[in-house]
Amino acid sequence: MKRKVLLMGASGSGKTSMRSLIFSNNPASSTARLGATIDVEQNHVRFLGDLILNLWDCGGQDAFMDSYLSTQRSTIFQHVGVMIYVFDAETREMNKDLEYYRDCLDGLTQCSPDAAVFLLVHKMDLVREPKSSMFDKKREELQKASGDVHITVFGTSIYDESLYRAWSSIVHTLIPNAAVLSRHLNIFAEACSATEVILFERTTFLVIATSSNSSASPPASSSASASSSSSSSLSPSSSSPSDPHQLDPKRYERTSELIKAFKWSCSRVREEFHCLEMDMYDFTAVLDEMTKNTYVMVVVHDPTIETAAIKMNIRMARRKFEELQGDRIAS
Repeated sequence: MKRKVLLMGASGSGKTSMRSLIFSNNPASSTARLGATIDVEQNHVRFLGDLILNLWDCGGQDAFMDSYLSTQRSTIFQHVGVMIYVFDAETREMNKDLEYYRDCLDGLTQCSPDAAVFLLVHKMDLVREPKSSMFDKKREELQKASGDVHITVFGTSIYDESLYRAWSSIVHTLIPNAAVLSRHLNIFAEACSATEVILFERTTFLVIATSSNSSASPPASSSASASSSSSSSLSPSSSSPSDPHQLDPKRYERTSELIKAFKWSCSRVREEFHCLEMDMYDFTAVLDEMTKNTYVMVVVHDPTIETAAIKMNIRMARRKFEELQGDRIAS
């Protein structure tokens, strides 16, 4: 099953850099040498089982944008599962960007009315004024430009975990059995006496599903926009005062960012990343392969549970999760 993901925005907004970081395992420091995208670059990324993301990175130069909206209109906007439109947080041509965005939204509404729309206010690291107030203004402006179309807005940067938060939420909407995976992760967490279990896609290390009830799947009807600090359906709300473990609300995307950086370091010395074990004074964490397409992280706060027992439970659960990620989806 292929799902078309349309990546659009003005030239220089950072589309290709984020694609390189998320899907090609390149560090942020290497993106400076990337050139401008010419017309449309397509990438096919295999996710779970038969799910393939058909990523269309569309060049943002005026000539290309005009072509997308006229002669290539039906080709570009048909069969889209998700459109991601990227805005440079520091652009001086916001009115022009909004005009192109509204035209793209019209094409999407006409050709793929059921497509999800994500807007990324990118390069937030360059913003000098208070980021939260600036982001709120941008979000309101984008919501007004979108009219009645449901949108989700993120503030992102390639230099922190915010990009992984946004892309995990985007990918989550494309996984047909995410809720099923979350239910089985809950069962697995109980079997391991784990505080939490997180399932990551193998190549990108984006979060697919978690055992947390508050973050297992998006609500049936979410708000029309979301802030960079609390928008992702995969990110939990801040821990309550009664929570004895006080889990960091940004733990998922930070883990993605750190593991991707560690994998890149391994490749520099021609080593391959396989698994990770952390036995700390107040918790134990095991990150290991779950299936050929996924990794699982099990976090345990019970000091009596050994890492060997956690790894054995992971081995025993692999066959079931291989079935769940195949084309025979349990309900």
